[in-house]
This record gives sequence, C-alpha cells and structure tokens, in this order.
Amino acid sequence: MFARIKKSGKYQYLQIVENKKVKGKVKQRVIATVGRMDKLQSKGEVETLVRSLSRFSDKVLLVLSGKSDVTANSRKIGPALIFERLWNELGIKTAIRQALSGRKFQFDVERAIFLTTLHRLIVSGFDRSCEKWKRDYVINGTGRLDLHHLYRAMAFLGEPLEDQSDALPFGPRCIKDKIEEQIFTSNRDLFSSLELVFFDTTSIYFEGDGGQDIGQQGSSS
Repeated sequence: MFARIKKSGKYQYLQIVENKKVKGKVKQRVIATVGRMDKLQSKGEVETLVRSLSRFSDKVLLVLSGKSDVTANSRKIGPALIFERLWNELGIKTAIRQALSGRKFQFDVERAIFLTTLHRLIVSGFDRSCEKWKRDYVINGTGRLDLHHLYRAMAFLGEPLEDQSDALPFGPRCIKDKIEEQIFTSNRDLFSSLELVFFDTTSIYFEGDGGQDIGQQGSSS
C-alpha cells in the first residue's frame, strides 16, 4: 500500500493505492482519493495526515517537511552520571592517573578502566560484550575506545611491580594493588577501620572470621 499522485486535466490528486495479485498478475486498486494536491497543501492537510499515520508506527519517526525521513536512537545517561561522581569523589581517577605517570599510551587508559568497571557494575560480563554495551550509554571520553583498548587497560592493571616486598604468597604485587592502596590512603582518616571483603561479580565469600552482618545468608551467596 502506498500513496501516489494521479493527474486529471490540469489538477493533481493524492490517492492511496494497493497492489493486489489477480490471476498471477499484479494490479493496482485505488482505495481512496484523498483530494486535490493544491488544496491539501494550501491547508497543510498532507502533514496532518502523515502525522496521524505516524502514531501507528513503532519504528519510524517521520520528519514533516515532505523531504526526508530520519531514524532516532536514544542513549542512557544515568549510570555514568552517578558512578562518575563516585569515581571522582573516592579518588579512583586520581589514583589511576598517578599510576599512569610517565607512561605514554595512545588512548585514555583511565576511561577504559572506568568503562569496564561501569559495565561490570550494571550488567557484568566479558570485555567483548562491554565494547558493544557502551553504544547504548553516554559515557564521557569513551567514544573512541575499541575492544583492544579495554584488553590493554586490563593488562596494565595486571603488570607486576618492581617492588615485591609486600607481595602475597599466591600472586605478585601488581599496579592494581598500588592503585587500591592509594585509594584507601586518600580516603582514610583518624576514625577509619579496615574491613576486608573479597568481592566477585558472581559470588561473595569470606575468609576467616566475620561476615556476621553482610554474610547473614551464609559464607557464600
């Protein structure tokens, strides 16, 4: 079904027409003649008709200029606004920037780390899905980040430090550990106490004594 212009004498008429197959051949049938084009245009009735029909389309947004159609998309801003503020207030951005001092990456490593962190907070999953997920969100400074940037940012966090004097028995001390220590130090005051919880996006568990409050449902949840 479509609209067409039918010329009759010195006037043009707007018609609604459908294609219908009859005995193997396609024939056109006029469903309605809307009116003379000059009168419809002078009264703005073409735009009124288009606007009325567009209410029944879930996928198409018509521009009532008579020239073209456009598609519209929307992106979410809430998660980035909230966690960007927490990110800055906790000093995470500053700590990462300090760890990057003297390094010459060709992309914004701090933004890549923030992107992957936000992705895991909102939906979790691998970095491959994060690269696609970010298309639906407005996240400052991440527009030019590709999947290989996210991989390189994770590799940066996992780089072992030269000083391994405080390393734990089960793994080397990495840049990630240095950043975490800097964040803790910058937020510590005279009344701070250290509570250690091992957190994973798929499971929460506790080492040693404790867990009476957060672990009321058991040692693993």
